[in-house]
Amino acid sequence: MHKRTFARAVLLLAGACFVFAAVNQSAFAQPNKAIRILVGFPPGGGTDAIARTLAEKLKDELGTSVIVENRPGAGGQIAAQALKSSAPDGSTFFISHDHTISILPLVMKNPGFDPAKDFVPVAGFATFVNALAVSAGTPAKNFNDYVAWVKSHGSKSAIGIPAPASVPEFLVKVIGDKYGLDLVSAPYRGSAPMIGDMLSNQIPAGVGSVPDFIENHAAGKLRVVAVLGGARQAALPDVPTFAELGLAGFEDVPYYAFFAPAGTPQAALDQFSAALSKVIAQPDVRDRFTRLGLTVQFMPQSQLSTRERAYSQTWAQIIRKSGFQPQ
Repeated sequence: MHKRTFARAVLLLAGACFVFAAVNQSAFAQPNKAIRILVGFPPGGGTDAIARTLAEKLKDELGTSVIVENRPGAGGQIAAQALKSSAPDGSTFFISHDHTISILPLVMKNPGFDPAKDFVPVAGFATFVNALAVSAGTPAKNFNDYVAWVKSHGSKSAIGIPAPASVPEFLVKVIGDKYGLDLVSAPYRGSAPMIGDMLSNQIPAGVGSVPDFIENHAAGKLRVVAVLGGARQAALPDVPTFAELGLAGFEDVPYYAFFAPAGTPQAALDQFSAALSKVIAQPDVRDRFTRLGLTVQFMPQSQLSTRERAYSQTWAQIIRKSGFQPQ
């Protein structure tokens, strides 16, 4: 009898140890389970290129496959909704810049997600600026040339933007108001198709991020004529800021960061954050991102959370002053 009782106790103890080990292991991404990085824009754009660079390096740091999954459309809204519905098990992360996380909730009545409730910040890794670029089909060599060219065409022209109700769209409105131009925003499903039309001279200008434009600018296929932010960009030292041109109020720069579904174990977030910190410290990654027009800057979870709130507050005021009504 005692032997049977002892045997049962041993089995119960072994079972308890197994459960404890399983629970402890679940705090991290499951071993050998692929990690997904959701991207809210099509392949070929700046965000996609950044995500694929990081995925290639993160797989070595995390010891598992890291897959980039494009969910383009609605300015990242579709990808954000996919993140919301994903299991909070440390296997799904969302790479996003300011538009999806900070701007969409301000311009849409029901975006289908609430960043404060549905997501948890993981870490940021870079800041960047938006820019105005003109196609090679226009004679404009600089911003003043572009304004003069539009005025010579009846002061009316279209400017491409990567998504509706975005920072680029508000910038288009401000430029038009400042210089007395009738500028029409032409929304695209991401920067890649917009740039495709710019390269084929289907649209004379576009507003997007510097990483979207930098390679074609360097190749002379389009020209960046002005950038946002408080200082000129290292990758574009000859291009003035909008503040230099008399358009103040756009000095706060957006960010790139990772987010996870709410409820993801903190240990999994810390593991991913630590791997990301190591990856962006690698010289080849830093050089690659610098050439793309990014300023590499690691932001731990708490700093990212603070930055996101501050950025949202800044743009809430700009959007309110513009008279834009949430759709």
